[in-house]
Amino acid sequence: MAGAECSLFIKTLRGEKTVRPPVWLMRQAGRYLPEYREIRTRAKDFLDFCYTPSLSVEATLQPLRRYPLDAAILFADILLILDAMDRGLRFETGEGPVLEALERADQLDRVPMPKILDRVSPVMETVSRLKNTLDPDFPLIGFAGSPWTVGVYAIEGRGGTDKRHPKLWAYQKPEELDAVLAKITDVTVEYLINQVDAGVDALMLFDSWAENLPTNVFERVVVRPTKDLVKKLRDRGVTVPIIGFPRGAGAMVPHYVAATGVDAVGLDTGQVPEFINSALPASVPVQGHLDPLCMIAGGNAMMDRTRELIAAYKDRPFVFNLGHGITPDANPENVAELTNFIRSLG
Repeated sequence: MAGAECSLFIKTLRGEKTVRPPVWLMRQAGRYLPEYREIRTRAKDFLDFCYTPSLSVEATLQPLRRYPLDAAILFADILLILDAMDRGLRFETGEGPVLEALERADQLDRVPMPKILDRVSPVMETVSRLKNTLDPDFPLIGFAGSPWTVGVYAIEGRGGTDKRHPKLWAYQKPEELDAVLAKITDVTVEYLINQVDAGVDALMLFDSWAENLPTNVFERVVVRPTKDLVKKLRDRGVTVPIIGFPRGAGAMVPHYVAATGVDAVGLDTGQVPEFINSALPASVPVQGHLDPLCMIAGGNAMMDRTRELIAAYKDRPFVFNLGHGITPDANPENVAELTNFIRSLG
């Protein structure tokens, strides 16, 4: 093995139990860090920030300077492909992402694939610069939103909703929804292949809205598109480990892992370790799932739960992470205490 394949993180995703769990944190680069807030002012808006490699590289590296983390994750956003598909994406202060709400699948055909990939090409430049900056054995994670979650944003036209419209599509016009998810899948495949070609060492699929779905709908909108996405990546020669994160999937997690072909699964805050250990083969790597609020609370509450999770997964490959992203009001000192403790284990 050479390069990042020798890292604790990649070894764990390949199914090896390591001397301690590797640790990285979702949204480890972000608004809780004062140095991030400073460089964020240099861009005219959030999209400009994501598409400016010098700023995205710096944002990615900032938490690595502060904390003994075992992986970096590319600074970008899961909705960039919808921007590239000309869905009018913008980020409103206090409101989050706003888009032109999708009414038909063929509205995703406005932009040919080469132009889509050209629009997101600064992301690949960011990856290339990061790989030239990081130590060769330090892993870099690339990512995308899973088709269902990206599709929810496309159909709703914004975040922060009850996802009523895309869920209704699953009942009222399922074939149209299938077409939307298929188009998003095809773009996501190309986007992720380009990330791998630029140098990322692992991929993560964020399905943030996999929660609160009936099993038949979950199968149609989460499992099938993710399976298709993973298969297409593998068929195109992608060999890096793939982490699936079906947030809120609950008891459907074992089926998700078995059916989609992901190498590892991210667990959300509410997942139950005893259930996971009884329902998932011990060879399957899991990642998670400390409550992000512990990054605010700190103290014994944070450390006791950290020890509980490490003990719960001691007999399987385990990557320590949060159950969702760090919030802007997290205390950087708590992040330092957490990561230093995990690093001290081996």
